[in-house]
Amino acid sequence: MSRNTKINFLLLLAVAALAVLPLALGLGDHKKEPFAGADGEAETAITEIEPDYKPWFSPLYEPPSGEIESALFSLQAALGAGVLAYYFGLRRGRRQGEQRALERERGSGSRAGGGTAEESTAEGA
Repeated sequence: MSRNTKINFLLLLAVAALAVLPLALGLGDHKKEPFAGADGEAETAITEIEPDYKPWFSPLYEPPSGEIESALFSLQAALGAGVLAYYFGLRRGRRQGEQRALERERGSGSRAGGGTAEESTAEGA
């Protein structure tokens, strides 16, 4: 197993542990909605500290249900993952192209000076 494969496997294992451990350890069992998110937690904290607080802004679009909100969030996550995958794939492809070009340069440079007569006549034809 190569070094990169080991690192990828360990990263995948760490992500899986981060997803499963809070559920397995029962974190958040004492709450009404244990994994509601940071927005809900912040709203609760603000209303406890300042009950008369009024937000400065209101949302531009309020989805009609929680399912639609979840679907839009999933779509946003998928688009972000696609953009990142495209960027890293493009970057890797460019790097591989540069390496291939360097290898071709090195290969043609060694043939140009030390080639045999047969190679030079074959290239000229």
